[in-house]
Amino acid sequence: MSLFDQWENYGEEAKARSTEEYKKVIERYLTKERNIYVKLLAHPKHIVEGTISELGERYGMTDYEFLGFVDGINESLVNGPYVLEEMTGDSHIKLEFDLKKLYWNMLDAKADWLYKLKEWDSLLTDIEKAQIKREYNKSKTITKIVKPGRNSLCTCGSGLKYKNCCLNKK
Repeated sequence: MSLFDQWENYGEEAKARSTEEYKKVIERYLTKERNIYVKLLAHPKHIVEGTISELGERYGMTDYEFLGFVDGINESLVNGPYVLEEMTGDSHIKLEFDLKKLYWNMLDAKADWLYKLKEWDSLLTDIEKAQIKREYNKSKTITKIVKPGRNSLCTCGSGLKYKNCCLNKK
């Protein structure tokens, strides 16, 4: 079974036993993930690189757990995204990330335990964080285009009914 398949099935055995055990497995992973982000954000200019196995061992994770971490940061990587399905323990990766894109992606993942880390305070100003949040919210806003009814006043401002004005011009 590939690392990616192992990551995709992460926690399934615990889930089969009980919901409580599954929650514990996920909570342990999220704590490990958070700890890695704390270390990476504490030294953002230091580019971490190595194999999946080496980095997993460095951060106290299995190979497939570390691949899961890469899955989470993948879209924020400067030299990524990596094709995770093809990765093995010997695959070399470089964790050079774009700070603003990483913050945006954490907002998108609704990972408040990550985007509320105190380490962000020294990396992005409150204004920058607010701007990224506005851009994120704007990207998620759906605007519905209202098509005027035949007997509605025309949107061009002519004062005529739509059917007698712009509807005929189409």
